Amino acid sequence: MHRFSRLKAVLILVLVAVAAVIAAPNLLSNAQRSTLPAWLAGSRVVLGPDVQGGSHLLLQIERADIVKDRLERTVADVRGKLREANIRYTGLTGTDQDITVKITDVSQVDAAVHALDPLTVATKSGWFGGSVQNVSLQKGNDGQLSLRISDNNIDEGTVAAQAQSLAVVERRIAGLGITDFSVRADGNDRIDVKALGSIDVERLKNILNEPAQLSVRLIDETMSGQQALAGRWPATSEVLYSLDDPPVPYLVDRTDFVTGKNLADVQAVADAQADAVAITYKLDAEGTEQLAQKTRQNIGRHLAILFDDQVMAAPLINAPILDGTGRVPVSFSEDGARDLALMLRSGALPATLTTVEERTVSPALGAESKRAGLVAGFVAAILVTGLMFAFYRKLGIIAGISLVLNLLLILAVLSVIGATLTLPGLAGIVLIIGMAVDANVLVYERIREEAKAGHSFADAIDNGFSRAFLTILDANVTIVIAAVILYYLGSDTVRGFAVTLAAGILTTVFTTFTLTRWIVVTWLHRKHPRHLPRDVQTGIFDHAKIRFMGIRRYTFTVSAALSILAMIGFATLGANLGVDFAGGSLVEVKAKQGNADPDDIRARLGDLNIGDIEARRLSDASTALVRIQSQGGGENAEQSAMTLLRDELADDYEIRRVEVVGPAVSGELTRAATFGLLGSLAVILFYIWLRFEWQFAVGAIIATLHDIILTLGLFVLTGMEFNLTSVAAILTIVGYSLNDTVVVYDRMRENLKRYRKMPMPILIDASINQTLSRTVLTAATTLLALLALCLFGGEVIRPFAFVMLFGVAIGTFSSIYIAAPVLIAFKLRPDAIDSDQHEKVAEPETNPGNPAV
Repeated sequence: MHRFSRLKAVLILVLVAVAAVIAAPNLLSNAQRSTLPAWLAGSRVVLGPDVQGGSHLLLQIERADIVKDRLERTVADVRGKLREANIRYTGLTGTDQDITVKITDVSQVDAAVHALDPLTVATKSGWFGGSVQNVSLQKGNDGQLSLRISDNNIDEGTVAAQAQSLAVVERRIAGLGITDFSVRADGNDRIDVKALGSIDVERLKNILNEPAQLSVRLIDETMSGQQALAGRWPATSEVLYSLDDPPVPYLVDRTDFVTGKNLADVQAVADAQADAVAITYKLDAEGTEQLAQKTRQNIGRHLAILFDDQVMAAPLINAPILDGTGRVPVSFSEDGARDLALMLRSGALPATLTTVEERTVSPALGAESKRAGLVAGFVAAILVTGLMFAFYRKLGIIAGISLVLNLLLILAVLSVIGATLTLPGLAGIVLIIGMAVDANVLVYERIREEAKAGHSFADAIDNGFSRAFLTILDANVTIVIAAVILYYLGSDTVRGFAVTLAAGILTTVFTTFTLTRWIVVTWLHRKHPRHLPRDVQTGIFDHAKIRFMGIRRYTFTVSAALSILAMIGFATLGANLGVDFAGGSLVEVKAKQGNADPDDIRARLGDLNIGDIEARRLSDASTALVRIQSQGGGENAEQSAMTLLRDELADDYEIRRVEVVGPAVSGELTRAATFGLLGSLAVILFYIWLRFEWQFAVGAIIATLHDIILTLGLFVLTGMEFNLTSVAAILTIVGYSLNDTVVVYDRMRENLKRYRKMPMPILIDASINQTLSRTVLTAATTLLALLALCLFGGEVIRPFAFVMLFGVAIGTFSSIYIAAPVLIAFKLRPDAIDSDQHEKVAEPETNPGNPAV
């Protein structure tokens, strides 16, 4: 294709203009965006909590609360059905999901079973239209009946509670004045919450965790709470405790006559003179009528105002309350009373929401990380463009222009899909800067090969783009597969990296074969060069005749020994698992004055009885990283330990970053990471198996395992924390390594067809030497981008960049010294050729049309 049609050129220009328009709102302030049309103002990348500050919470519905609610309902239903049928019973009790009752008259057992039949009727489930038996009933001896609430019934209750909780959580967050937040269901029993900006996360968690179920009952005056505890109390009452410290027992009637659903308005009021706090309420019509009736009938008795089954107040009924309004003194602080009023106005949650995962970043740290990421990206772009210019001159300038346009397209794509840009996602963009020019290098080297073969420069350009297409496609499919697997690992930060990586790879391929090709063809027709520019410097690799396979036994032996040592170290010493996989808390703190003192931090936190404490100073002497081991007391224990840490260090340190992972989530993340790694390997290698012979797939498997094992060995050797970001690094290394391997394999496949009797060691050496310029340049640009990220990307992302630096170097090595020799071991070409055979085997550097890539 020597010429682009005018229509294609116009479409390309329009595409670039549209991408610029879509990406532009990301560069404007909020005030400037407000002047744009709504469709354009909303087209922007959302900055994640770790970039702009904020909190990401994962809340889990307490199954025990659902079980308790279903148990109480079922016990009440059993009591009501038996009384309605005039059947005498005794010993009606319920524990967990089991209920027992004894029918006094054995002759009435069948009648009792018949009366309770409606409770056991199966109901339709939302799951595939099936049916669910709510309660099972069995007859025992001596009139004993046993009922069991089914697990499916509890599961349906949990799903229903999740749906109800979503709206309540949204109202509570909005009531705090937070405007930039999102709430969504996660699975069947969790709620995912993101709140961006400056957040009082402890207050937020307290408000979201409380069910805030309000009810009004009557105090049972037949005996005091203490007397009830010492003896037996009526079945129609129960003992509940007050919110006081120490709590006071009350005997309370079981029947609610006003609940939180009847509240029309609730406000907190403070009396500064009396140093007292109260809440004022207004009931709806139904609640007003119920309260008026009960207070009219029970003057002289006490009301019991309950908050989450605790007695918040027990006022004396002096007169009927007819207007449905009132004032209730509470033993809270002024802020606590306001939060209470907010929760009551927002509505009650059907169950407690437990925080099972928390990731919080202060706006100051988010701004620092964002600034560091942008600086790293700017430095990486300069280094990569400079290297391309040094080797390709005019073509290098075109590659630089394509890189800028590629970044513009990435930003536009992320804006259109409303992607969340996390800190690893920002690192992904920097990584793409290094990897994107790989496609340009492949094309340019193919053009150089075609020109050397005697084709006209115009034909060389056309053939170069065409012949490089499948190689580029095969090489980048592996990285896209790794990105897709990463997306489903479950962590939002890693998902941000996966989306950025996948978008970057796709736009890179698109840019190379549209924008870059158009620019090159336009330059060709304007300047009319008749041959490859002489200032292209990659010809220095043309005469390379390195005998890579000559030392394959030594490199294989050394690599095998290192891999065995790495596996032994991993099996005996293990990796330093981060909180993602081991659970616990990770906290970054900054001293308000002077330098952080890790020894003092360890001593102070050690007195709190929250287990082993690790503390170390970071590169900024005023900051320190603190880790608290998993508490082992369930999900709430992790949050309790975090609260103790905040209270202890709040006066001297600013909390900049918090990661708290409970045991349930850490176990799930471990399984997801394991299956993700195995799944990505399986899918990638299946693709290679389809595109190449089976020996190539085996070679790719061995080379990939080599890279993974040595990278794990790096974690063992250095003691670096192994977390989800580490998994992202390993999967990216796998994709990069296979990218490099596929390019070498693709050239081997060509040479196998071209030189059918060439001995495999010579053919492999020829193929590697022919692709050496591409290997060196791609590794160099990627390493330069990662070096910029490591030096300028900030403390949080530095471990990721360091692991990637190691992995890219190892991946480049394995594509030459592991993946290639395996083909000889598995006899891709069964027998070597004897030197006296009729078909002459040419040396690699004198092969006709010796390719450069």
